[in-house]
Amino acid sequence: MIYHIYMTKSQKLRKLFKEKSLIRLVGAHNGLSAKLVERHNFEGIWASGLEVSTSYAVPDASILTMSDYLAAAASMNDAVSIPIVADCDTGYGNVNNVIQMVKRFEAAGIAGVCIEDKLFPKVNSYIPGRQELASINEFAGKIMAGKETQNTKDFIIFARVEALIAGWGQEEALKRANAYIDAGADGIFIHSKSSQPDEIRSFVKAWKNRAPLIVCPTSYPSLTEREMKKMKIKTVIYANHGIRAAVKNMNTVLAHITKHGITKVDSQIVPMKEIFELQEMPKMKEDESKYLPKDKLTAVILAAGGPKGKIKTFAGDLPIAMLSLKGEPILFRQIKALRKYKAGEITVVRGYQKEKINLPDVTYIDNKDYNKLGMFHSLKIVLDKLNDKFIFSYGDLVYDESIIKKLLESQEDITLVVDKAWLDNRSVKERPDLVKTTGKIAPGPRFLQLEAGGKVLKIGKKIDRNKANGEFIGLALFSKKGLEILKKVAKSVSNKFKNRKFHEAENFTSAHFNDVIQEIINQGYKVSFIDIYKSWLDVDNFQNYQKAWKGEI
Repeated sequence: MIYHIYMTKSQKLRKLFKEKSLIRLVGAHNGLSAKLVERHNFEGIWASGLEVSTSYAVPDASILTMSDYLAAAASMNDAVSIPIVADCDTGYGNVNNVIQMVKRFEAAGIAGVCIEDKLFPKVNSYIPGRQELASINEFAGKIMAGKETQNTKDFIIFARVEALIAGWGQEEALKRANAYIDAGADGIFIHSKSSQPDEIRSFVKAWKNRAPLIVCPTSYPSLTEREMKKMKIKTVIYANHGIRAAVKNMNTVLAHITKHGITKVDSQIVPMKEIFELQEMPKMKEDESKYLPKDKLTAVILAAGGPKGKIKTFAGDLPIAMLSLKGEPILFRQIKALRKYKAGEITVVRGYQKEKINLPDVTYIDNKDYNKLGMFHSLKIVLDKLNDKFIFSYGDLVYDESIIKKLLESQEDITLVVDKAWLDNRSVKERPDLVKTTGKIAPGPRFLQLEAGGKVLKIGKKIDRNKANGEFIGLALFSKKGLEILKKVAKSVSNKFKNRKFHEAENFTSAHFNDVIQEIINQGYKVSFIDIYKSWLDVDNFQNYQKAWKGEI
């Protein structure tokens, strides 16, 4: 086992104070904005109260709760390796609130917090009017309570002096700053909303470097980092530039879309690849490859064919798989059921109106010959990309999720789902996929345990109806070994039957899934089955679509 030497974020921040002449903190409001700050090599994150409240579209005036701000700071902390200093307003109340705040923020891995000496509820320092200050004794008590509460010596508590903001002058600002350092604060954030840095210069000169100073030059941007270093200011906060930039650029892009749609908008936005990188999608895939069991479950759904008959008039240019059942496409219902039972990569084979099949988080492979070649061709073009246990499904199926659960209980290499309701309804005119099995499948909904080793003997549309035991519904499970058998058999017959009859098909090129399963059986491999009673429909005709819509499966 490998153990890593771990340095907490608070220790990292302490180390920066020792080694850096100027530490740059940049405002963020969530994990994404924090990650962008880290990407640009800043030393730390300012979990900005203004940015977080703006992200909720509420005023920066103690409207959000401590839990709201903690959740935002924690999301930033999880996303980056650099320290987070959280803007904690007045400590969210009196000294009791400060004690809880320090406990919770330190436990969340936040490197430090900063509280300001205004009365609760506060209002943003740049808003004219009410800027009421707490007494020195009250705020010093908050600092002392916070420092006594923290569990580690490295956790940092900064005191923000608002005397210049409130117009109380330099003398009051210095008096308060000294009192807060005496109470145990690790540094002073001296705040000013003057348009020039003169107030800050005067304070720094009088402060005489007694303790680390923090400034936020939002309103006086002429103060350069070079001058800050000469003045021995230890930390600068660029508090809200990220969210202001985001709002401006979002407005620009949305205005373009309002007028022109998304035509020619790509040059104004980042490519999806960069979004995936920010999400660490490549690392996730690498971790999956490294740690997930090798015999993982995947799925293939064949949705290439187009609608026929009366349902084509109803569907219009929609593939059947995208027909809606009470607000959800058939394909989405399938994907949801497969995800519930931990199916990983799901591959959908498209053909007819392929651009209409566009659900997210799915791999698509297009069958351009869906009109010319048989159904098995849609599976064949996926086979080389499959390496694991997989569920096979027709794209027009609506079924109860319990069928997937029962199918996954099979320990066999190839397992088909067979509906024994066929025995109650042999007079239908359609030509279903019939099966003949060993053993007996009793009619009716009562479940009968079949003898161990029951297997499929024949499958196809031309089986004698009176000898069929059930109907293959279009769902099957292949183990990793079953996949190898499928690939081996398909390869062995692809050339041999290229131009000659292949079971019920004219040739291998026009083969149905049933034909290949029958060939697997003929070559001596076992094909097993599980039996169900109804609870499914293939929506290949308008009558079945109506039944599915009503929930009659």
